[in-house]
Amino acid sequence: MTTTLDASRPARHDKAIVFAADGKYEKFALFAAEQIARLHPERDFDICLCAMGEQTPLPPSLAHLDIRYCRITTGDLFDGLRLDEGRTQVVYLRLALPLALRADYRRMLYLDSDIFVQGGDFSALLDVDLGPHILGAVRDNMQWRTPSRRPLQFRRLGLPGVRYFNAGVLLIDVARFNDGDLLGRCTAFGRENREKMIRHDQNLLNGTLQGAWAELNPVWNWQYTRSSLFFEAMEGANVVHFIGPKKPWTHSGGALPRRFRRAYRAFFAAHFPDAPPIGPDGKAPHENREFLRSAFWRHLLATGRFCDYLDRFPDELTVHH
Repeated sequence: MTTTLDASRPARHDKAIVFAADGKYEKFALFAAEQIARLHPERDFDICLCAMGEQTPLPPSLAHLDIRYCRITTGDLFDGLRLDEGRTQVVYLRLALPLALRADYRRMLYLDSDIFVQGGDFSALLDVDLGPHILGAVRDNMQWRTPSRRPLQFRRLGLPGVRYFNAGVLLIDVARFNDGDLLGRCTAFGRENREKMIRHDQNLLNGTLQGAWAELNPVWNWQYTRSSLFFEAMEGANVVHFIGPKKPWTHSGGALPRRFRRAYRAFFAAHFPDAPPIGPDGKAPHENREFLRSAFWRHLLATGRFCDYLDRFPDELTVHH
């Protein structure tokens, strides 16, 4: 099991924030990278943008970010794994990152590209104690209010109901990941259960680990839905994750605050003026009354259970082993 790495520069630190994005999502990964760099002007970690194919050159206006571009070749590593129509093997690339970058980093924080960074000490997060575990993550939002809920993927596989994480933010102990051959175990699990799999690598990781992971505070992966957006406004998430089809750069129907869309528009105008522009704001949330009523009702019903969940994390670096 091998990978090859072609990097734009050597590693400068022994820990890194890493994105895995193809051409479609590269610019959104750079948006998040700029937000993180702004929080850490003298950071002690690298920021890497990884892909399987050719990468778009960094515009001169973003040269100060000192992004490390990494082209990773995986060969037949992911052959035989399930792919949705229109998807490529890049959806599995995050599984190969600890192997490809093992000589450079002891810790990695993998981030999806559809995130909005608002705060947080990323350097401190990269160093938190994961106990005996290979990785740390945030529960999938379906278990925030009902922690005993059994994921659909686990029901399809006949697995017991245990904690289940969203793979959009993964804090990885690189040596443990490789020593435990988590990549090999995940790909074997995926091939064996190909016809039952959904959601690609998230379910490979959860199905393989089955609850053996460190649980992070949800402020590091606040999965933004109509059931969580008002709680986010009160809590103040470090990382807002736009799960599902509604992204600020495409959605203008009033289900997302317009501040997100405006920030992306300004970024594209400043750094990618030749790219298709992000359109006007569209509806304000108050113009979508049906959505607001539904959101308020869901928050009202969930208040007690949601507060119980948040009470488990007295600070942003609390980890449950």
